Amino acid sequence: MTRFRKLMGIMLIGVLVLGAGAALPLPSVFGEGSQDVRYQLSQLQGLEDASTFVPADNPLTVQKIELGRVLFFDKRLSKNNTIACASCHLAEKGFADGMPVSPGINGLKGSRSAPVSFNRVYSKAQFWDGRADTLENQSIGPFDNPIEHGFSNHDEMVAKMRKIPGYRKLFQDVFGRDIVIEDVGKAVASFQRTVLSGNIPVDKFDQGGDETALNESAQRGLELFRGKARCTRCHSGFNFTDEKFHNIGIGWDTNSVDLGRYLVTKNAEDIGAFKTPTLREIAWTAPYMHDGRFRTLEEVVSFYNQGGIKNSYQDNTLIPLELTEQERQDVVALLKSLNGEGWQQAVVPKSFPK
Repeated sequence: MTRFRKLMGIMLIGVLVLGAGAALPLPSVFGEGSQDVRYQLSQLQGLEDASTFVPADNPLTVQKIELGRVLFFDKRLSKNNTIACASCHLAEKGFADGMPVSPGINGLKGSRSAPVSFNRVYSKAQFWDGRADTLENQSIGPFDNPIEHGFSNHDEMVAKMRKIPGYRKLFQDVFGRDIVIEDVGKAVASFQRTVLSGNIPVDKFDQGGDETALNESAQRGLELFRGKARCTRCHSGFNFTDEKFHNIGIGWDTNSVDLGRYLVTKNAEDIGAFKTPTLREIAWTAPYMHDGRFRTLEEVVSFYNQGGIKNSYQDNTLIPLELTEQERQDVVALLKSLNGEGWQQAVVPKSFPK
């Protein structure tokens, strides 16, 4: 057994012990028959059972998750060794990057901010426009994007990876074959499915009956969130998203409009529509909106209070809210109470395959 595999096993135990609610007996090192060592996702207050959202054709295993973690943080999975998945999904920024628009290889910039990458186990269509129908497809999408990881195609990246003996060994151990892009996607997606956010103060207040979990302002904000502020028309359910696409007018006050979901479906009703993001960990993930135009939650609430930006394709559920200054402050207080745990175990590996 190689020193790297032993080190990966040791690191993984530390990682899982740190994860909130991750109480699971694990082997001390990676053993043979990697595919057979199953992993059970943590049960966190406020979240549905995440294990029921894992696809049957990509079951979670300890070794696959750890391989995915290494891939997620490895900058060699870019054309010039400067960009990793983690470059745009930083734990300290709620698994976004704190930038209005995410920079990629050679400092090139796209037109959209980095979506958060936690609680993706629950998500259906991925990316702001929903162009990836599975987390596996999302996980490999940035690699052959010329302004993200910079490879001309997936074959080019796989050829580079196959020159690293450590990776060839690990993929053989986990998948029983040489490196192929589909398995890269399966490993990275498996790691992403372990990055959760639950046990937020609202969960403790609502489900745990802890009346001290929210201060008075946040409690008023929660009532507004579900009522006058109309937030749950889109940010509904346990993950604070309806998983749908809406045109709220972002960009329609400029000369260049991002057509959003329409570029995928070619349906006129999807012009300018973008996916509703989860609000969990929202206080960490500024700036806000797909173009990163708002620096603060106060600005976001003010935007919705005015009814968004009118355009011919705007979602008809958006109307001026007429919230008072105090009510806007209370909604912000509620939003700042949506930070939880379950993702803190996603730390940078101390070593990478050689």
